[in-house]
Amino acid sequence: MLLPDSSRNRLIGIGIVSGAYFCFAVLDTSAKWLVSSLPVLEVVWLRFVTHVLFMLIPMSRQGGITLSGIRRPGLQLLRALMLPTMTAMNFWALQYLQLAETGSIQFAVPILVALFAAWLLGERLDKGRWAAVIVGFVGVLVIVRPGTQGFHPAILLSIFNAVLYALFNLLTRSLAATDPPAATNVLSAFGAVVLIAPFALSVWVTPTTPMQWVLVALTGLAGGTGHLCLAHAHRYAPTSTLAPFLYQQILYMTLLGFLVFGDVPGTAVLTGAAIVVASGLYLLLRERYSGLG
Repeated sequence: MLLPDSSRNRLIGIGIVSGAYFCFAVLDTSAKWLVSSLPVLEVVWLRFVTHVLFMLIPMSRQGGITLSGIRRPGLQLLRALMLPTMTAMNFWALQYLQLAETGSIQFAVPILVALFAAWLLGERLDKGRWAAVIVGFVGVLVIVRPGTQGFHPAILLSIFNAVLYALFNLLTRSLAATDPPAATNVLSAFGAVVLIAPFALSVWVTPTTPMQWVLVALTGLAGGTGHLCLAHAHRYAPTSTLAPFLYQQILYMTLLGFLVFGDVPGTAVLTGAAIVVASGLYLLLRERYSGLG
């Protein structure tokens, strides 16, 4: 249930959504550490297994979640398949790239959402929005640096992940019109566990150190808490207020990348990230003010 719109509630929502994006940065940091010693598919599967286990706690207190409102099971299955696929692409890229690099590419998602919404849903893009889309892709090219020695093929995984995530957002938006969001989230998490289990178990390597098990648990806790915070934040503040705070995640990822792995982003990554963030913020603010108008 949405709470009354007030300055206090908006501040609470901003605080909660900031916690969500910190959790997602912790998730990627933990995953980057784990994929250096465990197979990517195993880490992806364990991330969703622990996520589901943490989800069961609030679900049991709330008496469970009914799936009777599901009207489009085919699209639900597609969403459940997309979720581990995106996670696998991201974790695979993290084996080779800095957190700041993968995070910067991910911030192209709002730009891609605008482009795909115009292409697939017929939503109108005016000249200002088209300019933001083009500038955003220029920022991505600055980060990717195709044809230079700074280019790493793993960056393509981050690009494919961003494209898939943009389509995932549009699919989620479509499902929200007919299916209960809580049931959608539960089905996606459980579906990811089931769908990826055979592939993960085929490459299984048992974690042998306490640190590995702690980080496995942390991926589920950080991922589950992050999604829970996102859901609660939208009870306190509208999307137009919360959306720009997505970009603070690049600060968390850059800081954690430096503290944990000693990574220092290059000039191209920082410049490209600034361009992508600026174009994405422009699009978000245009949506906010057009909504007010």
